[in-house]
Amino acid sequence: MKKDLHPKNYRLVVFKDMSNDYAFLTKSCIDSRETTKWEDGNEYPLIKLEISHTSHPFYTGKMKLVDTAGRIDKFRTRYAKK
Repeated sequence: MKKDLHPKNYRLVVFKDMSNDYAFLTKSCIDSRETTKWEDGNEYPLIKLEISHTSHPFYTGKMKLVDTAGRIDKFRTRYAKK
């Protein structure tokens, strides 16, 4: 096994699903410029997700249109000219 393969800067990070405001706290080494206050009163780095297990159709059993970036509108404006 290679030495120093895994990062050593693991810390607690909040991941937030922006489609339904579900958030969870876990360890990660991902960088973030934003922070948020968690339920325990401490501030943690915030990572915003477009989809998580609480909003993904495979886990929920419901089909739901997730259009966070306006992809449908971009498509319509791009091809409306033709």
